[in-house]
Amino acid sequence: MTYLLADGNPTEHAGLRFRRAVEAPGILQIPGTHNGQAALQAKAAGFDALYLSGAAMTASMGLPDLGIITVDEVCFFVRQVARSSGLPVLVDGDTGYGEALNVMNMVRSFEDAGAGAVHIEDQLLPKKCGHLNDKKLADPHDMAAKVAAARKARRHLYIIARTDAAASEGMDGAVARAHLYLDAGADAIFPEALNTAEMFREFAGRVKAPLLANMTEFGRTPFFTAREFEEMGYKMVIWPVSSLRVANKAQEELYAAIRRDGGTHNMVDRMQTRAELYATIGYHNYEALDASIVTTIIPQAMPQIPG
Repeated sequence: MTYLLADGNPTEHAGLRFRRAVEAPGILQIPGTHNGQAALQAKAAGFDALYLSGAAMTASMGLPDLGIITVDEVCFFVRQVARSSGLPVLVDGDTGYGEALNVMNMVRSFEDAGAGAVHIEDQLLPKKCGHLNDKKLADPHDMAAKVAAARKARRHLYIIARTDAAASEGMDGAVARAHLYLDAGADAIFPEALNTAEMFREFAGRVKAPLLANMTEFGRTPFFTAREFEEMGYKMVIWPVSSLRVANKAQEELYAAIRRDGGTHNMVDRMQTRAELYATIGYHNYEALDASIVTTIIPQAMPQIPG
């Protein structure tokens, strides 16, 4: 049921539901969902939480992932994913959209849009994908101040501090930053762009907090399964851009086929049918809701008393 239909709507804050999912036994698998349709399909597949990647949001807008979209633009994605699925959503907060006050505004805006969690990273603008080279890092104390600001502003939002320090400061630098961010109030740590199982294990052995792993394709991290990440000491794993990559590749093939064949007839077997689409979005539930609404009767105006 969608957010317009009363039955089954979650009443507990998304942040509390996300925290409970992290604290449950096993590793929390969090697939990226770049729009409301993807969110519904991920929910139908049985996932308990969803992820909104900055790279996926910007790419879907035809932009690079350089921290150039705004809080309001991100909230547009948060609302559709959270409302359509009813699941707690972890949102990529990039560098927090500025300094401490901007971070506080981001936290409240994301909460109001329905987010359950956010991660903030310790890069400087223009930020880069965590798996690219030559990232510029913020002073760790400046980043800790942002984490403290997020903690102060949040009502229930789960706060994850991401550090990109492993590539430039080594494991010791990444671990030191993680401890500083935890002391500032982070609920969990996201060590980005670790590139061996040994690095993942070492970080988990030295940082005693819930940890998030990033299983992005075409990056520095080798392919690991959720079970393997769990065995290495991680409580959460994201697949941030996978849904967008699959959808984009399919669209590219569709447009090539139309151009080549003069129509879509050779691609029909690759398409979601109308029946499948309507089932996914709950089309007939909306129809039933519409039919159940009683026509409003406008009350008669009170008679005027002669003056």
